[in-house]
Amino acid sequence: MPTLVLVVAGYLIGSVTWGYWLVRVFRHEDVRKKGSGNIGASNVWRVYGWRLGLPAMMLDVAKGFVPAFVAVQVVGYGAGVLAGAAAMLGHWRPVFLKFQRGGKMVATAGGAFLGVAPLVGLTAAGVWLVVFAVTRYPSVASIVSAGSLGLWAWLYGYPWPVIVFGGAAGLGVLVLHKANLVRLWRGEENRSTLWRRWVGKPASGL
Repeated sequence: MPTLVLVVAGYLIGSVTWGYWLVRVFRHEDVRKKGSGNIGASNVWRVYGWRLGLPAMMLDVAKGFVPAFVAVQVVGYGAGVLAGAAAMLGHWRPVFLKFQRGGKMVATAGGAFLGVAPLVGLTAAGVWLVVFAVTRYPSVASIVSAGSLGLWAWLYGYPWPVIVFGGAAGLGVLVLHKANLVRLWRGEENRSTLWRRWVGKPASGL
């Protein structure tokens, strides 16, 4: 019963679409009609800058971290994996948006792994930063870092539920980035302008 409660709570927490609500409250706009149309922090950052993008990213990480961490502490790794996965599912298909398309789960997955397996989450975050610095493609950085989760879980000696979770999360992120992969193949994927948005210059390449 505690595990079921934690999983349901994880899904509900994951369904809180911070990118959507921050834009709705502070800009009175629908982020789904801007940029890529995604409610995730990356699109919020590109369109509205770091003042909304950074809080959206931190809150998306937190909604993966909290249910996963609490479940690990209360029950164990298996419950933590399930609660973290539920939060990711909620971010992808949020009940509060009537199960319409949500985000691509990257930040929420990172938060879930920080809660379940901190070394894995931190290492994957480092991979994201390195790949992004080299390529300037957030999509590539997300795919590579998420794809490495299972490997790091295995190398760090975490139990098999965490390793399986890492592989499943990496596969999920890959599938949700299929449109980005098509654009990369065609040479149409836009490089990030996040740094220029940080220093206050206009965004481009949306």
